Amino acid sequence: MSAFKVIHVAVGVIINESQQVLIAQRHPNSHKGGLWEFPGGKKEESESIETALKREFAEEIGIELTKFHPFTKIKYHYPEKTVLLDVWRITEFSGHAEGREGQAIAWRPLEELQMWDFPEANASIIKRLALPTKIAITPDLETIDDLSSLISQYGKLGIKLVQFRQTQLGQEKFNSWLRQAISIAEKVGIQLVANQSPEFFDHSLSKGLNVNSKTLMTLQQRPVSSDLLFAASCHNLNELRHAERMKADFVTLSPVCYTSKYGSNSELGWEKFAELAGQVSLPIYALGGISLSHMSLALGHGAFGIAGITAFL
Repeated sequence: MSAFKVIHVAVGVIINESQQVLIAQRHPNSHKGGLWEFPGGKKEESESIETALKREFAEEIGIELTKFHPFTKIKYHYPEKTVLLDVWRITEFSGHAEGREGQAIAWRPLEELQMWDFPEANASIIKRLALPTKIAITPDLETIDDLSSLISQYGKLGIKLVQFRQTQLGQEKFNSWLRQAISIAEKVGIQLVANQSPEFFDHSLSKGLNVNSKTLMTLQQRPVSSDLLFAASCHNLNELRHAERMKADFVTLSPVCYTSKYGSNSELGWEKFAELAGQVSLPIYALGGISLSHMSLALGHGAFGIAGITAFL
């Protein structure tokens, strides 16, 4: 691990209506020169991260940021230095983007981003940009026909990632249903993450694994390979930090709002959600009493997106 002082960097991600992201090429004589990056720059000690982000984009890209929210934080140790990338999603700006310091800039389609074109610290940003802002969680169902109808409904809503959760099924039947669900989901462009214990998880089946908070706290290492998604259900800071140590790709944090499952006075509320989200470096989906109308509110409080069972029914 590097013993160098951590360099705090403000990074901005802008995605246009064509699902292209703004990137800039590093100067040849800079660290990792010639590679591409998401625009931004070093935060000065006397300024906030928001001020640094706005200043860097004004100086380097020539645009004024008017609306942006936290995306993720990534700490990366190079042999020669340690950086903390404080990444923000920029949703509104004024002006025309250009390379004000002679650097090349480009609008690159999200699906064309290649990790080897970027400094190593950017790999996690690229992987997380592929995550959707909406994750549906399946309710307990009675039949495969019910499941097929539900997945069809998700497809019409533009859902791309679904947590397959069926608490009423034993493991053998769970995997049987999961195989059928994957076949159905593929036809509408949906990927499934299985909600089950790692010991029963079939790595050849789904896109990844989601574990509950109790299972999460028993883990000593990430239970799936890096080419699969690993997610966890969290309810407090201790669980969030353990998910971060286990290298989770994303988590849900609940309950944000009132739900009958947890009862009165158990909800976190949006301010507490934002406080917790700001203390870890991983995408967090707001869960619990959430509806589609909460999306902007969730993003404004540091959520990567929203997740839910009833939210998408």
